[in-house]
Amino acid sequence: MRRVASRGRRLTALVMSVLVVGIVAEPVFGTSSAGAAGGGFHGPGTQAGAASPVNNAYWLVTQAGAVQAFGVPDLGAPTGPLNQPVVTAAPTRDDAGYWLIASDGGVFNYGDAPFYGSTGNLHLNKPIVGMSPTTDGKGYWMVASDGGIFSFGDAPFFGSTGNLHLNKPIVGMAPTPDDKGYWLVASDGGVFSFGDAAFYGSTGNITLEQPIVGMAASPDGKGYWMVASDGGVFSFGDAAFYGSASGTTGEPIERVVATKDGKGYWILAQNGTAEAFGDATGQSPSPQALMFRPVTPGDSAVLFAFLQLGKPYIWGGNGPVGYDCSGLALASWTHGAGVTFARVSDDQYETAGVPVALDQMQAGDLVFWGTSATNWTTVYHTAIYVGGNWIVESTGDQVQLNALGQWGLNNLMPNGRRP
Repeated sequence: MRRVASRGRRLTALVMSVLVVGIVAEPVFGTSSAGAAGGGFHGPGTQAGAASPVNNAYWLVTQAGAVQAFGVPDLGAPTGPLNQPVVTAAPTRDDAGYWLIASDGGVFNYGDAPFYGSTGNLHLNKPIVGMSPTTDGKGYWMVASDGGIFSFGDAPFFGSTGNLHLNKPIVGMAPTPDDKGYWLVASDGGVFSFGDAAFYGSTGNITLEQPIVGMAASPDGKGYWMVASDGGVFSFGDAAFYGSASGTTGEPIERVVATKDGKGYWILAQNGTAEAFGDATGQSPSPQALMFRPVTPGDSAVLFAFLQLGKPYIWGGNGPVGYDCSGLALASWTHGAGVTFARVSDDQYETAGVPVALDQMQAGDLVFWGTSATNWTTVYHTAIYVGGNWIVESTGDQVQLNALGQWGLNNLMPNGRRP
């Protein structure tokens, strides 16, 4: 509850090249040449690498079309109610723009992301679930859950599964590196290849513990990775297995992003938390636009906190006009997730929910600062963890987004709490 010194937002805009991969929406078909092990597949002789959590920069997009920027520029978002919810998003190659795609194929473009067309005025058999821009950014494909393909700009049409009966719905797509073909992937890991996209295998005849949610092509297009919602990785062709995030996070996994040389990849959860494998370790993935959906109670608490951004810091404030730090934490969990706990920071640290290790934090978990790591009565500040080492907090003069460690970690308490 104690008010801390003013902490203005210090978010550094990162401009890095983006490797565009298959975009994911909901939880596929083919002949499998892979075996499953621990939620992921790897060929003989390969070993799983250790995951390395990384600081990340990204946009989080809600189904209502709100966009929160973490370490990247805030380029805009739709205003007013949408006809249909946003289901996927993708950045431009230079990270100076992004597209938001609704389930009816409506396209919202911001920054330097051009508009090439949409299906917003068409009657679709099935909703749009994914989108991939072309390499030069002068076009894009959209894919529906039945595998129907809609191409715009310089994105060629190579075929679809729109007239086939699928065992499971399509959840995403990935173009080949030369844009002369693409793969579609279904939730059971079935793979459909078109144009110069070769078929290297699938999990279509394997019973998966969790559904496939996305795929990424290797840089030469001679293989691909698929990732399940629990972080299990399946590798095919020359896409080597470097490890899996299965069981390491309670947040749903949204995509896998390959390094430029294909000797590693990042696995990204929907809250922006990234785990690095292979030669991705120690780096950060190029900024991604991720769909943030309320899956856990903590997700719902974070979504409520997002709606309070910009409201004033008020000592003892419980909302809705303004909040102090612990008041924001309590209100976000009470109104967002129906969970209540103590009102002030030190009591929250002692009694709110259960303790959680700092390297196991999930969206909505509470983090604390105090003058003694061993004395809970010295706790003076509470914040709400989002993901990727970012937080929402009421501090200085308003509710704001900040990096967890941008003012140092000396007073950070040794664990968080999960209400």
